[in-house]
Amino acid sequence: MNFKIDTRDTFTVITPETAEITVNLTGELQRRMEEMRQSGSQNFIVDLQHCTSLSADAIEQMIAMHEESYSGDASLVFTGVTGNVMAALKENESDLVLNIAPKMIEAIDIISMEILERDLFNEES
Repeated sequence: MNFKIDTRDTFTVITPETAEITVNLTGELQRRMEEMRQSGSQNFIVDLQHCTSLSADAIEQMIAMHEESYSGDASLVFTGVTGNVMAALKENESDLVLNIAPKMIEAIDIISMEILERDLFNEES
């Protein structure tokens, strides 16, 4: 599986370079995210700009990745979701469960706000 990976100070952007989002792709994505978490990256933006189709099994794995991220005080935002991919997510209302930002700048804003929220919450505890 080919991914373009761009590591920034507070987040990592992962861009799959394939048209179809399959359970194999999401499995590899999940494995890579886990490796990056081990080395300190906690917050991820997955840019699906090249993806034009999405399997039902992949949706389930995307939701699992989302839940795993947030249960571990990390962030996961999907961006670049359009056309058939968005239609597939809307079919079973997965678009309401996942963090989806229309543009990269909005995805970065979500990550930044969630980092601030966690920092504030940890100060209050």
